[in-house]
Amino acid sequence: MSHFLTYPCKQIKGRIVLPASKSISNRALLINALAGNKELPQNLSDSDDTCVMLRALQDMPETIDIGAAGTAMRFMTAYLSVTPGEHIITGTERMRHRPIAILVDALHQLGASITYEGEEGFPPLRIIGSDKLEGGELTVPGDVSSQYISALLMIAPTLRKGLRLRLTGNIASKPYLEMTLSMMREFGAKADWSSENTIEVQPSPYQQHNYHIESDWSAASYWYEIVALSADEDSQIDLVGLHKESIQGDSKVKQLFNELGVETQYYIEADGTEITRLRKCGNTTNHFSYNFTHQPDLAQTFVVTCAMLKIPFRFTGLHSLKIKETDRITALRTELRKLGYDIQEQDNSILFWDGERCQAEEKTAIDTYQDHRMAMAFAPCILRQNSLCINNPEVVSKSYPHFWEDFSNICSISSL
Repeated sequence: MSHFLTYPCKQIKGRIVLPASKSISNRALLINALAGNKELPQNLSDSDDTCVMLRALQDMPETIDIGAAGTAMRFMTAYLSVTPGEHIITGTERMRHRPIAILVDALHQLGASITYEGEEGFPPLRIIGSDKLEGGELTVPGDVSSQYISALLMIAPTLRKGLRLRLTGNIASKPYLEMTLSMMREFGAKADWSSENTIEVQPSPYQQHNYHIESDWSAASYWYEIVALSADEDSQIDLVGLHKESIQGDSKVKQLFNELGVETQYYIEADGTEITRLRKCGNTTNHFSYNFTHQPDLAQTFVVTCAMLKIPFRFTGLHSLKIKETDRITALRTELRKLGYDIQEQDNSILFWDGERCQAEEKTAIDTYQDHRMAMAFAPCILRQNSLCINNPEVVSKSYPHFWEDFSNICSISSL
């Protein structure tokens, strides 16, 4: 299946009700289940990742297939380890090649019973759960996916001795760890940093809590990109449901896009609805440098936006992009080359562009590699192209199922 985009309008203006954050939704689902709460958190994401996790928690089948949901794989592996019963957890072909040994090794040290059903270090996993794991002290690398660490933290209150977790090296995606700790405390856990690289969680059961999930700042990044790439100097998009003071690390997008000509304003409507308004401010940087260690999910948006605006850039801290839904570094370079931009890579963790162009393809079809963020980051390119084809556009359902409907309404894009 392909999505052909043509005839962008000149005026960009409208109102978007953003999806709920899947990062918050999946954490809330897990903590809520550990608290024994039968009532679901409010405003759950309708993304694929959240739906598969919700089904797994509600049905708990012998074999749990979480598809392409990396968050669900990591979180459910930890959850099943502290939940009595025997299960196999598996996923897509890509998921069966995404590493999970660091998390499994850590859970083994806590006393969990987990064995590999296929290649060692990768799903599928057979897990025999127990609600009597001891816990204690644990040391894990801090420069790996924060989802491993968040998974360990969320089950820590159920461990007999709690958990003292020491992180070595540079800590990646720290805002996601702060998000996890903040949510744990809302459910009554006693969890916080005891030093710069150590987190302590007391053995104190979660309390049931009526939790409401805020909208997704990661999803907001594509609307910032649309305003940045629009030729309409009066572009204005109102985003509904974002929190100005957010626990999401990707809320950093509002400061970063100010360098690319987009300003952010805030309003509260009479009924209390929070509105985040995006408008052009006219000023753009001549060169953009940033370390995405703590906001890796924003990297694709900024690589594509800077290229389309012809702003040279150097982006570091991209090591985790190699093990996402696809190798995002290679995917970005390949697809931008189709549009005539020769992006360079260094040390598997740096992308840079000095303005060098290459021959663009006459009829461009962007491959999405089963990666929702590839589809959404490249869609706004139509504002700088005569036409554009997005292959396998349905991948957006992983985090933003109604993206194409919203996109067409705002940009008045014709699609086939």
